[in-house]
Amino acid sequence: MISVKNVVKSFESVMAIRDLSLEIRDGEIFGLVGTNGAGKSTLLRMIAGIIRPDSGEILSDGARIYENPEIKKKIFYIPDENYAFPNTVPLEMLQFYMTVYPEYQEKRFHELMERFGLEEKRKISTFSKGMKKQLALIFGLCAGTKYLLCDETFDGLDPVVRQAVKSLIAQEILDRAFTPVIASHNLRELEDFCDTVGLLHEGGVVLSRDLTELKMHMHKVQCLIPDPEKESALLQALDTLDVRRQGTILIITARGIREEIMEKVQEADPVFSEIIPLSLEEIFISETEVAGYEIKNILF
Repeated sequence: MISVKNVVKSFESVMAIRDLSLEIRDGEIFGLVGTNGAGKSTLLRMIAGIIRPDSGEILSDGARIYENPEIKKKIFYIPDENYAFPNTVPLEMLQFYMTVYPEYQEKRFHELMERFGLEEKRKISTFSKGMKKQLALIFGLCAGTKYLLCDETFDGLDPVVRQAVKSLIAQEILDRAFTPVIASHNLRELEDFCDTVGLLHEGGVVLSRDLTELKMHMHKVQCLIPDPEKESALLQALDTLDVRRQGTILIITARGIREEIMEKVQEADPVFSEIIPLSLEEIFISETEVAGYEIKNILF
């Protein structure tokens, strides 16, 4: 498990990370969401042990990462701007990574390069943006590390390749001890993929929650209740996060168990009622507005 505890990081007069704390559990896909400048890249670089926090600590299984080269061998970081040595080809970068990561899977590297149609002896500088993203992911997946840190890794990939990469990551988790951390500015990109999502804003964590738990305990209900008194009683009985109207239809977002919410709705004798699935975006909007943030201004 990776633990980030009260971390602060600034670059001269710019405060990049402000007293940030979160936990990344082993074996889960952790999504890190935030706008450009929210602190995602800085946080990933600190977790990778590339830069040192000004204060606080970042631990992997209880040991500090920055001071421990052996722990760093268990972490592969893919930056937003992919890097390769000048004039190198994938085979040359492969040889470099094999000297750094003792568990590197050379055979799998060749298999994935063939599957994605990438040339091993072609200069990386001639690859397109999408091809460079694919190559970086192949390097990372084959490193055999416990943690894979991806900074905007899906940006630039076409939908088919994006889905193929997600499948590879999911299979990796099934096959061995593996924990990917995916940073993105796009909530929708992570909705069907991550187990837990942390929302960063201005260098701090606004929210970090298990998605399954969030979806199980938050629901949107559409209903038509003719009696105003029963409608008012229903709103008082529910743990409501948001209430709005669409014509005569009442739309309620509430916390609670699905069955318990619908039981209370039925007590109000509705003419019509149904539960509508909530998107990750809607869940985060509801949660952050309660906490005093306006997520639309943060992310969109």
